[in-house]
Amino acid sequence: MEINQREALIGLANTKMPFGKYKGHFLVQIPEPYFTWFRQKGFPKSKLGQQMQMMYEIKVNGLEHLIYPLVKK
Repeated sequence: MEINQREALIGLANTKMPFGKYKGHFLVQIPEPYFTWFRQKGFPKSKLGQQMQMMYEIKVNGLEHLIYPLVKK
């Protein structure tokens, strides 16, 4: 895996939701339906929005178990 991709995944794993119902939760901890709702309404036009889109794809494909080990304790 390329260093930039690895860093992106580590960043994704350690990003917390800054607003809303799941404020303070790591993105990987947020249920898939929340991301599905954003997919229908439109993800934010920001780095967070891109990360939310990536997490949506990860969750839809059942791959979140690959993200949990990257979360820093």
